[in-house]
Amino acid sequence: MSQVVAEHRASSPEAVRCAVVTVSDSRTLETDSGGQLLHDLLVQAGFEVLRREIIRDEPATMRPLLEQLRDDPRMDAVLLTGGTGLSSRDQTYETVCSLITKTLSGYGELFRMLSYQEIGAAAMLSRTVGGLMDQTVVLTMPGSPAAVRLAVERLVAPELRHLVREARR
Repeated sequence: MSQVVAEHRASSPEAVRCAVVTVSDSRTLETDSGGQLLHDLLVQAGFEVLRREIIRDEPATMRPLLEQLRDDPRMDAVLLTGGTGLSSRDQTYETVCSLITKTLSGYGELFRMLSYQEIGAAAMLSRTVGGLMDQTVVLTMPGSPAAVRLAVERLVAPELRHLVREARR
């Protein structure tokens, strides 16, 4: 790790407050293994989860919730799982992109690269995206527990504090 990255990480906030949003037409709190894993991995990594929501894959439902979370001064990051594929019902990518004020292209690129190492060419079907909604970090990931684990352990947990630091500047 470079000295600059180490310095940025060292000056990043210790407390990061998150929302976990599962986008699904069929999941409930009892059956949402990806959302539960996302919540648990964030807590294990030392992040605070202030809200956990399950919403239908409908832009008319998703957009107001994301705007509310963006405008909540307590919220530093919103992490969404589900709705990132290619089916006609998958609307997470389009909805999140419509709210992003600064795109974090590397997040999706790195996720697909790492995913490719695990599942091969099927990684191209993931429309994972990240960026800022004003000063709130927003990161999406597929709904499968394996994809959630990959995203959190390899990308989110190591850099979320740094992302929040930069978003606040």
